[in-house]
Amino acid sequence: MSHIATIETKVAGIPCLIGVISYSKVRGSYNEPSSTETDWELLDRKGYKATWLERKMNDQISNKLEDQISDFFEGE
Repeated sequence: MSHIATIETKVAGIPCLIGVISYSKVRGSYNEPSSTETDWELLDRKGYKATWLERKMNDQISNKLEDQISDFFEGE
């Protein structure tokens, strides 16, 4: 799978990578705020898909990774 970016992170204290497949910012309107749409997968440090590490994920960790992706693309 081709990634537009790989971002170093940790999940459950284990160093790994976020392989970003796609990222787009959806512009908000007067009534609705801006949002982002991302497609990504969790990779081990060598860049291989880490399904074993995905089992340690929960909503809180997923939200943290989504924030890291947004920060990366928005230059923060």
